[in-house]
Amino acid sequence: MLKNFKNFTLEDMKAKRLELKKEYLDLRFKSVVGHVENPLKKREIRRDIARLNTMICEHELGIRKV
Repeated sequence: MLKNFKNFTLEDMKAKRLELKKEYLDLRFKSVVGHVENPLKKREIRRDIARLNTMICEHELGIRKV
């Protein structure tokens, strides 16, 4: 399911991206060291980070107005 990041401000998007990056690194570490309950969670987080990167870039280029 796609998450709705469209109502976020630029600062909220950057904060959420940082939070997701930390969560992604934790999941990567856990998957190497031990067992992860939901291995598809890494894919979801990675795609959410990509969505946020796209929206931040669009905002900086002036394509998207928040």
